[in-house]
Amino acid sequence: VPLNEPIRADLLGNMWAQEWGAINDIAAFGPAVSAVDLDAALKAKGYDEIKMVKTGEAFFSSLGFAPLPETFWKRSQIVKPKDREVVCHPSAWDIDSKDDIRIKMCTTVGAEDFVTVHHELGHNYYQRAYKDQPVLFQNGANDGFHEAIGDMIALSITPEYMKQIGLIDTVPPASDDVGLLMRQALDKIAFLPFGLVVDKFRWDVFSGDITPDRYNEGWWALRTQYQGIAPPGARPSDGFDAGSKYHVPGNVPYTRYFLARILQFQFYKAACDQIGWKGPLHSCSFYGSKEVGKRLNAMLEMGASKPWPDALEAFTGSRQMDGAAIVAYFAPLMDELKKANAGRQCGW
Repeated sequence: VPLNEPIRADLLGNMWAQEWGAINDIAAFGPAVSAVDLDAALKAKGYDEIKMVKTGEAFFSSLGFAPLPETFWKRSQIVKPKDREVVCHPSAWDIDSKDDIRIKMCTTVGAEDFVTVHHELGHNYYQRAYKDQPVLFQNGANDGFHEAIGDMIALSITPEYMKQIGLIDTVPPASDDVGLLMRQALDKIAFLPFGLVVDKFRWDVFSGDITPDRYNEGWWALRTQYQGIAPPGARPSDGFDAGSKYHVPGNVPYTRYFLARILQFQFYKAACDQIGWKGPLHSCSFYGSKEVGKRLNAMLEMGASKPWPDALEAFTGSRQMDGAAIVAYFAPLMDELKKANAGRQCGW
């Protein structure tokens, strides 16, 4: 890759170059592999798919939330059926706006689905919290809240949490943290400009700033401007590369995912502040805090009945979305990157 030029999109290990975790082995700082082998720990402790979901439920129970209803265990798809084809994309469902909440997954025992289970249950507990609101208010406070709640819970799956629930015996040394943060940044930080570009493109199409004869040109101009990537070769002027992202032809708003990346860290930091956490932010787990659970539920049960700044304030004390928590979370990585890139001109 030439210096000071965009990176070719096909080198980043993702169909849309939206998350870059696949190149962690060549971009890593410190150990590319976590000192905590969660895959091995889950298998060594005899976890199966149901126990993984039960562990996710226990996280919420530790915050003071009521157990999942019996119907959840009878009606959810937790394991892939053997007798038919199903959609395996993880999702969370509220069937009747009462208490028929379910998840739909083809769970496998491993680190990725362990995190996903906690994330999807975040949706279910949000759905349950606002079920008594009028139907028009049975939703997240704004488009980013629902995804952010699940992701906030997932951020709390730290080595400290794994030790608390008996998955590991010791917490790895802080010297391993930079490698772990780099792995997360390659997904969570690299995604931010892409999260903006999809709807920026859509809005420019709707406004007429990007005309049909310039769809492909306009798409790649935005991706280069915001993401610093370029197509692997010349693209046809009459192509529609934006349409390869499901949310574009599917007419699904995308800014929600950008907002969720901001909010999840803001929620997470607020929870850690509430428990009086004094260490590095990325090491915090609020597992077991009834106070966090009480304040979280106060936000969740509002649903969409109040302006979103009211809901945000109920949990964080702030009425503004901001990225300060992201900066605090990744501070150790930023320090190392500044040292490593001293004297270099970074950008495109």
